[in-house]
Amino acid sequence: MTPVTPVTPTGARVPRLVIAAPSSGSGKTTVATGLMAAFAARGLAVSGHKVGPDYIDPGYHALATGRPGRNLDAYLCGPELIGPLFLHGSRGCEVAVIEGVMGLFDGAAGQGELASTAQVAKLLRAPVVLVVDASAQSRSVAALVHGFVTWDPEVRIGGVILNKVASDRHEELLREALEAVGTPVLGVVRRAPEAVGTPSRHLGLVPVAERRAEAVAAVAAMGARVAAGCDLEGLLRLAREAGGMGSGMGMGLGSGGWDAEEAVGGAEEAVDAVGGEGRPGGRRRGRPVVAVAGGAAFTFSYAEHIELLRAAGAEVAVFDPLRDERLPEGTAGLVVGGGFPEVFAGELAANESLRKDIAVLAERGAPIAAECAGLLYLCRELDGRPMCGVLDASARMTDRLTLGYRDAVAVGDSVLAAAGTRMRGHEFHRTAVEPGAGDTPAWGLRTPVPRVEGFVRHGVHASYLHTHWASAPGVALRFVERCGSL
Repeated sequence: MTPVTPVTPTGARVPRLVIAAPSSGSGKTTVATGLMAAFAARGLAVSGHKVGPDYIDPGYHALATGRPGRNLDAYLCGPELIGPLFLHGSRGCEVAVIEGVMGLFDGAAGQGELASTAQVAKLLRAPVVLVVDASAQSRSVAALVHGFVTWDPEVRIGGVILNKVASDRHEELLREALEAVGTPVLGVVRRAPEAVGTPSRHLGLVPVAERRAEAVAAVAAMGARVAAGCDLEGLLRLAREAGGMGSGMGMGLGSGGWDAEEAVGGAEEAVDAVGGEGRPGGRRRGRPVVAVAGGAAFTFSYAEHIELLRAAGAEVAVFDPLRDERLPEGTAGLVVGGGFPEVFAGELAANESLRKDIAVLAERGAPIAAECAGLLYLCRELDGRPMCGVLDASARMTDRLTLGYRDAVAVGDSVLAAAGTRMRGHEFHRTAVEPGAGDTPAWGLRTPVPRVEGFVRHGVHASYLHTHWASAPGVALRFVERCGSL
């Protein structure tokens, strides 16, 4: 195959493609990750992005590109931040690949195109490549593609990749049918005797951190399959046809995109403008150490969170609750994000010295922010195994999936937000928490049946709600200032 031709992008004209599909299960992740790996193998600097709130796919993107995987979620962050966050993540790259979510036009329930792949493609003025599962169709593929091409004229579908094609004859029938549509076939990926090794469980793919060696091999296999079946030069040509992103795309484009330092500075100015209400007295001295849980049990975190913590003045120390017996030296605050503590409950319970360390930190009133898996870890117990005991609550696995975007308002003051602060978030779990008494809820949620959720106790803010701090950088500033004021 002819090597792809590098190009030097300038500013908001980084070549880019959106990899979308008619529905979930069509092969977006395999094709998008494989395309990233195939481009990177040919010497291109590649940036990987994921539409929506998903944490797991970006881990595979990071393996393929050697750069952090980035999310582009117009619900969590607002449409105005899609352009700046994209430019931030793709800075210095020669091509960007954006993996879509669900079907091309599927977004936040009942809110039109909000948070859909189509909306992100339009905001980025990026051409779309439609991945079609052709395993059970031949001529009908033309009607399917024609419908997607014509549904929204503002979405440019620049080509199709046919996935799970059974034979040469099957490919011939599909290509003949698509000639009438006029949409180029940019790749054909044959049905594999066995699936590429990306196993799933109750919340999607198994994260990279739990199976790194196998994941590296899987990404390499995806790259080889895409390189063998797709027109890489044609795909790169299409990526270079993406339109320029002007000032209408959102703030920060003139300076090269979103910047954590600028975001925190803007939040600080906004608080100062109203008299610094709610801020601790005096300026912090030095850089407080904020411990951030990592490792295989806590893999759910947006890259921008650590960037914002550092920009707000923290020294970030990542630790692994499965291996480290103590918190990092000098810890003044703790962030425990999402992940799969239910899978590792036995090992987390066995690390008694770390659990005690975290309980002592909470007793001192140190700021602690926990999301979803972090909430479970702070409970008394999880599926009968002892956890940190910071919260008077018990957690357990259930058969019920709780999933969806949420509009939230802070019920009371906490280390993350003042009472009345509004944020958007996302819930995704199969566990339930039975609370004890005496804690203030963290959030009031606007759902079909409005409810409160989470815990605020002294310096602890623990909740099922996943949030993206780029949409509210004052959260990081508030948290770090409270760490520095102890």
